[in-house]
Amino acid sequence: MSQLFDIHPDNPQPRLLAQAAKILQQGGVVAVPTDSSYALACRLDDKAAVEELRRLRGVDGRHHLTLLCRDLSELASHARVDNRQYRLLKLGTPGPFTFILEATKEVPRRVSHPSRRTIGLRVPEHRVLQGLLDIFGEPLLATTLIPPGETQPLNDPADIRDHFSGQQLQAVISAGACRRQPTTVVDLSGAEPVLLRVGRGDPARLGLVAGV
Repeated sequence: MSQLFDIHPDNPQPRLLAQAAKILQQGGVVAVPTDSSYALACRLDDKAAVEELRRLRGVDGRHHLTLLCRDLSELASHARVDNRQYRLLKLGTPGPFTFILEATKEVPRRVSHPSRRTIGLRVPEHRVLQGLLDIFGEPLLATTLIPPGETQPLNDPADIRDHFSGQQLQAVISAGACRRQPTTVVDLSGAEPVLLRVGRGDPARLGLVAGV
């Protein structure tokens, strides 16, 4: 059974966050709350943990995984960003946006898109997740917590724990229900930004218009 960390959403307890960070550091996969929905997260450079994350989610190497970063400086060290892209990133971070960018050599090839060498990156504004990232000290690799065969993410920590009982999900961070609305996804890897999905983030915040 996964370990359950009951963490206050507004005043997260550093001691519990440190315990969850240790599990991640040791190669565990952890369910974490975000500003859109719960997600599965693991260390970026742990091959076995990444494979387990993909297995739990039921996706293959063509599925875009996302790096959860503390701030723009951390994001920029894992993606190639020009001045135009940086201006859009500043407008959308922190917040419920996922940006598709060209990955740098800091990102292992096994976790970037196999043909495009791109990866999703975001700077979440969830207080508990930001606290975890601060303690962990580096980005986390993540994917929305949608179980195989389902279309919607699980949103209750107890349900998440029960659903993955007997599987290699080492911990669940319980911080209450998330908004259960996906991020807005913007592809910045080409000559012009492309709005791939409209979610919780308002495209107008970036100067983009849905459907255009």
